[in-house]
Amino acid sequence: MRVLIPGIAGSIGRLVAMRLKQGGHEIAGVDRRPWHGAAELGIEVHEVDIRKRAAEEVFRRFRPDAVVHMATVTHLTARSEDRYRINLYGTRAVFEHCHTYGAKRCLFVGRHTYYGAAADTPLYHPEEDPPMAVSTFPELGDLVAADLYAGTALWRYPAMDTLVLRLCYTLGPTLSGTLASFLRGKYVPMVLGFDPLFQFMHDHDAARAIVTALERGERGVWNVAGPPPMPLSTIVRRAGRTALPVAEPLLRFAMGRFGLPKLPRGAVTHIKFPVVIDDARFRAQAAWAPEHDAEATLDAFRRAAPL
Repeated sequence: MRVLIPGIAGSIGRLVAMRLKQGGHEIAGVDRRPWHGAAELGIEVHEVDIRKRAAEEVFRRFRPDAVVHMATVTHLTARSEDRYRINLYGTRAVFEHCHTYGAKRCLFVGRHTYYGAAADTPLYHPEEDPPMAVSTFPELGDLVAADLYAGTALWRYPAMDTLVLRLCYTLGPTLSGTLASFLRGKYVPMVLGFDPLFQFMHDHDAARAIVTALERGERGVWNVAGPPPMPLSTIVRRAGRTALPVAEPLLRFAMGRFGLPKLPRGAVTHIKFPVVIDDARFRAQAAWAPEHDAEATLDAFRRAAPL
C-alpha cells in the first residue's frame, strides 16, 4: 500500500512511518520540518507546507492509496494565527487532495481533549459525545474544528474510507506531546483541592494503534487509549517529579514562572477535571490492546527525562 503521511517528521509520525515501512508499505511524507536520515530508511520526505501547491504536487505524483494526516500543530503556549491556518486550511487541503487524487483511505489523528473538561461532564466519553472543549478550553478551538471537518468527509466523500482517531495523551521515550511537556520540570503544578484522572499511552503504542487502524480500513470515529486512567498526583510521583498544589488564582499567575510550565488559561480546567475516553469500540473492533502498562510507560519517560 502506498501511504502518504502529512506531519511525518513529528515524533509519533516517524514511529508510524517506520512501522508501516517495516510492514512492507511504500511510504512518503510531507512536513515543514526536516527528517534527516529518512532517505536511508527508504522513506521519501518532502519538506513543504501542507497548504502549499508543492504539497498537492506530492499527492499528484505519489498517488497514495492511503493518507495518515498528522500535520496539525498542537502546542498551546501562545495563540498563533499560523497554527490555526495550518490546522484548519491544512486539514481541508489534505481531504481535498485525497479526493482529487484517488486515495481510498484517509485517517485523521485527533486528540481526546476534543471532549473538554468540566465539573459536570461524564467521566467516560464515548465517540458520540459533543466537543465541549470549544467552551471550556477555547485555545483548542482550531483542533476541534479540524476534527469536525475531518468527520464531514464521511458523507462528503463516501467513496473514501475516512477514520478519525482521538488519541489520549502520549508519554514515553520521545518526550513529545502535551503531557510530556507538562511533566518535564522538577515541580508539576496542580490546582489545590483537585486531583483529576489522566489517561496516557506509550509513544510506541500510539504508533501501533494508528497503523492497526489504517490497515483495517474502517470508517467512522474511534477513541484510542492506553492503560486505565490514573490520578495526576500518582503520575507525577511515579514520573519522579514533585506535585506542587497551588490555589487556582495564584496558579494562573505562576504559570510560566518559577520553573513551572507555561500553559494557556483554558489548560487550568484540564488539571482540575478529568477528560477520560471510552475506547471499548476500538479495542473490540480492531482487536487491539496496549503492549505497555502504566508503570512501563512512566519508566520509559523517567529514563528519557532524568532530573
